[in-house]
Amino acid sequence: MKIVDLKCAVIGGSPIVRIVTDQGISGFGQVEKYKPYLKPFVLQFREPLLGADPTDVERTMLRIRQRGAFKPYGAAISAIEMALWDVAGKAAGVPVYKLLGGKVRDRVRVYNGAYRKPMARHRPEDFADEMKRMMALPEGFTIVKQGISFHSPMKNEPGYFYGEVEKSSLHGWLDRGPMTERGMAYTLDCVAAMKEALGDKVGLALDCGPGWMLPDAIRFARAVEKHHLMWLEDMLTGDYVPFVNADVYRDLTQSTSTPIHTGEQIYLRQNFKDLIERQAVRVVGPDPCDVGGIAELKWIAEYADLHGILMAPHGVGNGLLGLAAHVQVGATLPHNFIAFECPVGDPEWWYDIVDGLPNPLIRNGMIEVWDRPGMGVDLVPERAKRYLAAEDTAFFD
Repeated sequence: MKIVDLKCAVIGGSPIVRIVTDQGISGFGQVEKYKPYLKPFVLQFREPLLGADPTDVERTMLRIRQRGAFKPYGAAISAIEMALWDVAGKAAGVPVYKLLGGKVRDRVRVYNGAYRKPMARHRPEDFADEMKRMMALPEGFTIVKQGISFHSPMKNEPGYFYGEVEKSSLHGWLDRGPMTERGMAYTLDCVAAMKEALGDKVGLALDCGPGWMLPDAIRFARAVEKHHLMWLEDMLTGDYVPFVNADVYRDLTQSTSTPIHTGEQIYLRQNFKDLIERQAVRVVGPDPCDVGGIAELKWIAEYADLHGILMAPHGVGNGLLGLAAHVQVGATLPHNFIAFECPVGDPEWWYDIVDGLPNPLIRNGMIEVWDRPGMGVDLVPERAKRYLAAEDTAFFD
């Protein structure tokens, strides 16, 4: 089998990758939503991939892997990798998890991710109400993650920190600075309100930044130890930050019993090496749609497990094709796996243009692992074509 074409079309804001083969089998991958600008970046890899055997996934990836980078530029490489696995599974007639070593679990735990709603206000009682809404959802999430502090509009509150919020059209703009006493107390009150609402029935994780300075991060992590949080995410680095700072994270981790988490923006296993070997965090959270793909994520999970570090992959904007990839790799991860951040179909019509998802998708916070070949979720050309731009009408040809 050989690759005869690489195509990319933007569907609902997400660049969708299609690997076309000489045996009539196509594989699909999805770039995280809000990145339509990456379509040309994807298409530059067409020529290097032509003629490769897509079922030799690792050998094919060696042609392009070094061309990626930290978020957002690892997304193009990751989507191609997932499309290759989709082809390989379809060609072999087996689900992708079989090619990754087989299942460790029949159900994969997820947390709320894209099920969060924007909050009009950010008082402690508002956070408590949001937790109650989450617990009432039919998906039955057993872990809830909430954005607070620098990863939320809380940072816009007057006197929240000793700095100014910069206005930017770029998603993930890095505002950071020392916390005021008022800001710290306000944040702690919000956490206490959330925990009171959740009780011990549902685990609470907090997406905190990036933006914190180390002394404030230490003070906060110690103050919330009594709440037994699942983790504190991206306090020092994170979304769109193109470096790791493992030594600073290690100082934070060693100062507290509250688990510290990071990794969504990091590209490739090599860039997790310091975080894992230095015991710099208690939880790593690579995103399969940014880290280089699902095999890359599995390698990181296994290496983390050898060092006693847990795994909770990021995935809020990965769409339904990304969701399928999460389920396939999540079934194969070692026992350090906690849960992955569950994406949704956005816009809602995505659920009409794909086949293969179970209905209902999530029960008791878990997704049953399906057994259809490849990623097991297929784009339906007849339904998807209506959402293609004029320049992408040949995507399914």
